[in-house]
Amino acid sequence: MNRQSASVNQSHTLQTRLVIPPDTNHIETIFGGQVLSYIDEIAAISAMRHCNKVVVTASIDSVNFVGAAKVGDILILEAFVSSTGKTSMEVYVKVYSENLLEKVKKVTTTSFLTMVAVDDKGTPTEVPLVVPETEEQKWLFQTSQQRREQRKRTVNQDAPLVKHK
Repeated sequence: MNRQSASVNQSHTLQTRLVIPPDTNHIETIFGGQVLSYIDEIAAISAMRHCNKVVVTASIDSVNFVGAAKVGDILILEAFVSSTGKTSMEVYVKVYSENLLEKVKKVTTTSFLTMVAVDDKGTPTEVPLVVPETEEQKWLFQTSQQRREQRKRTVNQDAPLVKHK
């Protein structure tokens, strides 16, 4: 039986948020934890759009905070499925901040997450293959095996900690 496939564009998701004072620290930049919450949410939506199934977060594989967003900035989150396994999807999320008054837009965060599709009993279930289209999507797809191997190494290295009581 051949697996179905879906374009990366099927999973492409955008969200816009306003940075408000309760979401910020004492220097008026957004809390990293708040950004992580937004990233997890958009990654789940993107993965569900790809596979049309319920998904769970298996891991937040990497998060790079490369800039800050301040009170009054707009956050623009962009996510899409960059590669797939049998039941898992790697989701790439890029976060921009935009200062509308100064007309400045910059990348503040990049992240990779692994989401797993599950059935109504919580059992992992097969997902469609992903078909990249743009140069960025193709590059992320081509380099995904290296990230997958790194995730496996991390899981193996952390195994003793998971068993520790």
